[in-house]
Amino acid sequence: MSLRAVIVKNILFFSAFISAAVTLGIFVFMAVLGLPLFREGLFLDMLSQPWMPHKNSYGIRPMILSTLSLSFLSVLIAFPLSLGCAAFVSVISPGKAGRFVKSMVGLMTGVPTVIYGFIGVFLLAPLVRDISGRGSGMCILTAAILLAILVSPTMILLFSSAFETIPEGYLRAVDALGGSTVQKFIYVILPHSWKGVLAGVTLSLGRAIGDTMIALMVAGNAVASPASLFDPARPLTSHIAHLIAADFNSLEFKVLFLCGMALYLFTLLSAGLVNILSSGKKKEAL
Repeated sequence: MSLRAVIVKNILFFSAFISAAVTLGIFVFMAVLGLPLFREGLFLDMLSQPWMPHKNSYGIRPMILSTLSLSFLSVLIAFPLSLGCAAFVSVISPGKAGRFVKSMVGLMTGVPTVIYGFIGVFLLAPLVRDISGRGSGMCILTAAILLAILVSPTMILLFSSAFETIPEGYLRAVDALGGSTVQKFIYVILPHSWKGVLAGVTLSLGRAIGDTMIALMVAGNAVASPASLFDPARPLTSHIAHLIAADFNSLEFKVLFLCGMALYLFTLLSAGLVNILSSGKKKEAL
């Protein structure tokens, strides 16, 4: 192995080590500062109880349910739209029209989240309020639609990149057999690009879970567990933003680190799910 290859290998190893150490260090930091909750035996209670500070109950169950409902609903809305757009860009019309759409999608990734929040407050929330006939329009559905718009560019770009890695020989074989573009997409491209699709969904889910501004501006800021799409909610990220000014020594402030650990674990579980599915698919292939 040449000296240049050894240097590059060591640099890459060092970068990976630093990334893993920083990620682990963040979790350890949150766990240490939240250690009083473990010592006092409050950890499980705070995961299962409601948030009622006036009754000395600091549970984050409503926030956990709100986070899961909001993030999964946003990905569910964004997935078919993103898949269709990526198919148009990479398969159906990869020429000028596809390149134009892809450039617009790339520009969407640079739009500040607060802009989406303003759109939700002044445009989408009144529309949802008029449709539902209840509340202010600040609810799970409004926030999920905005989050779907926010995460769609990530999905589209990753899906498109995955579709473009299919060997040209596979596509030509479909053309030689007289297959249509739709058949090519369904029977060849999708089965061979599932890893990229899964990665796009996972990264989008992680971004939806971790977004703060949209959850803070349009979710409704209610600490009750949502029972319908039109109910207001307060996800974990929004809850952290509301409690950040609490007294450092109070139990209310220490709950912040429990919220952070919950968000961290959600992201870890989604990444682990991808690894499990990937390994299972490899075994099937063997």
